[in-house]
Amino acid sequence: MTTLQQPRRIWLTGATSGIGLALAERLLADGHRVALSARNVDKLNALAASSDNALVVPLDVADRSAVRAAGQRLEAQLGGLDLAILNAGTCEYLDARRFDVDLVERVFAPNFFGALYAMETALPLLRRARDHDGIRPLLAATSSASAYVPLPRAEAYGASKAALSYFLESLRLDLDAEGIDVSVIHPGFVKTPLTDRNDFPMPMRISAEQAAAAIVKGLDRRQLDIHFPRRFTNLVRLMGILPPRLRRRLGLRMVQGDGHTSGGNA
Repeated sequence: MTTLQQPRRIWLTGATSGIGLALAERLLADGHRVALSARNVDKLNALAASSDNALVVPLDVADRSAVRAAGQRLEAQLGGLDLAILNAGTCEYLDARRFDVDLVERVFAPNFFGALYAMETALPLLRRARDHDGIRPLLAATSSASAYVPLPRAEAYGASKAALSYFLESLRLDLDAEGIDVSVIHPGFVKTPLTDRNDFPMPMRISAEQAAAAIVKGLDRRQLDIHFPRRFTNLVRLMGILPPRLRRRLGLRMVQGDGHTSGGNA
């Protein structure tokens, strides 16, 4: 079983559900010191109760002041961070017949800006670990396979994840000279409470535990792009580089007669 080198000080957002919960359980079982963040305090406390290595840091990632306050607590409790995994997010689908900018803003708030607020807080702590401990810290965030290619009804979700992927890949170039690595996580379909709400086929869907294992393996290898399951994500990546007309035709085939889509959602 692949594990990250031990011990590590890790901050994980979105820790109480889906991929985040499976990651939290895996990282704690592997002996890491993990700061767990999410909105639901009761679920955080229940998760932390099983390990002496857990630190409960409740917050809403879309609240910049709350994220900054969390950073102060992380610094006081951990001193610095070896790894930040920014995993919090949400999904809503857009009906173009009733164009709703409020919906887009709701999705972008945690998926993009919430991730940026967490980066703003995490980077000084990652730099502290680099300077004090001589390690090469790692910043990682969960995007989605939908960032690779436009999909029906995924305007808000896919755009928020594509923006996050672009931002991280650009940031990677600027952080390299500082000795901070950046990994972008692009899951395909994963069985989570979020995807359980979907009313369309989800090919090659894997469990949250399988996703967590793939992420830990990718982080251990410091992969730039951690994407899984590869049979699915490689197909989506291929669609993303096709000529626009062909991409359009393939995308339209995903639209079912009731207007629903088989688009990507991690």
